[in-house]
Amino acid sequence: MQSTVDLGQLVDGAGDAIMVCDAAGAITLWNKAAERIFGFTEADALGQSLDMIIPTRQRGRHWEGYHKTMETAVTKYGADVLRVPALHKDGHTLSIAFTVSMLFSEDHKVTGIAAIVRDETARFTEERKLRARLMEAEARTQGEK
Repeated sequence: MQSTVDLGQLVDGAGDAIMVCDAAGAITLWNKAAERIFGFTEADALGQSLDMIIPTRQRGRHWEGYHKTMETAVTKYGADVLRVPALHKDGHTLSIAFTVSMLFSEDHKVTGIAAIVRDETARFTEERKLRARLMEAEARTQGEK
């Protein structure tokens, strides 16, 4: 049975960012949720490097992993969620979580990678506050002994 799902509508209507990059790391697809999360329009993003959303100090590690993934066609982030910092267009830092899917040509050569990205900044901030409160409570408890 063939699907009648309009993939363009699916990508445009998704609440999570969907982005695709070619094997060299240039952005080839950038949906409306990516615009909302990162602040860059589709016109800003298409053809650009992922460096526009990767903090400077993470770029070396990112590209090392990206190029290895393109060479080997293997990623552990297809099922495992990766949580990393990212940059918004206005310069503020985001906390994002994402999974990826490898893309292949008909002759099974890697052509790129698709990522499904969620902004977890609010959740990360709340968890950090809760951890700080827990540490304060534990310190008070230790001081009372």
